[in-house]
Amino acid sequence: LVQSGLAVTIFLSPGVPMDLFALNDKVAIVTGASRGIGEAIAWAYARAGARLVISSRKAENIDPVAAAINETFPGRAVAMAAHAGEAAEAQALVAQAVASFGRLDVVVNNAGTNPHFGPILTAAESHWDKILQVNVKGPFLLCQAAIQQMQQQGGGGKIINVASIAGIRPGAMMGVYSVSKAALIMLTKVLASEVGSDNIQVNAIAPGFIKTKFSAALWQNPAIANALISETPAGRMAEPEELAGIAVYLASAASNFTTGAVFTIDGGYTI
Repeated sequence: LVQSGLAVTIFLSPGVPMDLFALNDKVAIVTGASRGIGEAIAWAYARAGARLVISSRKAENIDPVAAAINETFPGRAVAMAAHAGEAAEAQALVAQAVASFGRLDVVVNNAGTNPHFGPILTAAESHWDKILQVNVKGPFLLCQAAIQQMQQQGGGGKIINVASIAGIRPGAMMGVYSVSKAALIMLTKVLASEVGSDNIQVNAIAPGFIKTKFSAALWQNPAIANALISETPAGRMAEPEELAGIAVYLASAASNFTTGAVFTIDGGYTI
């Protein structure tokens, strides 16, 4: 690695491809892609050369994202309405990827929910059911369907679960959500230990304080926002696009020896 001013030249050993981060001809499913982190990852994958099946619960939310991607990258994206947490719909997403593009290489489990904001002891049974269905059961079901397809077609694959720093350090007023994301992190590790021999890598991204509609209850409250920012060495919240780099890395050949890992993208919050 030679650095001069702002220019950086990387010299790779013989046999190491220069396009380690390219996703040319890769087929990816990205859930929860109608906005925020999921949409940012979908765009990053399209720019890197991937073909996409992107999903959200409602067609009217996900169709415009696919249309915008296809306007820039013709034929790259297929939209599908799917409910995270339903086995039949997880299987349908995988079937759609294979029908549209012939295979499946990458899955990003980004869809999530948090209908309860308050002390954990105030959570109703319905809150637990909904949060665990979408944030834990849903990723498992899609992983199950996707890994079966990856094993059948051969060649390995990539699973990327979008967890949260709340799964590492309890999130204020987000107790049930924190439990669900801790479970997703452990699901990531369990799957990584079981499918590594199939050349399938399973990793998790744990975002910190990201400015999205999903996190509006945090950043729209000045007291909470200021407290979180003050505990973040970077001194600010992040934009969804700032997670694109790690998502591309984990989907690419650059991460072929990376599995069972949890990447905190949090501006130093969990130091």
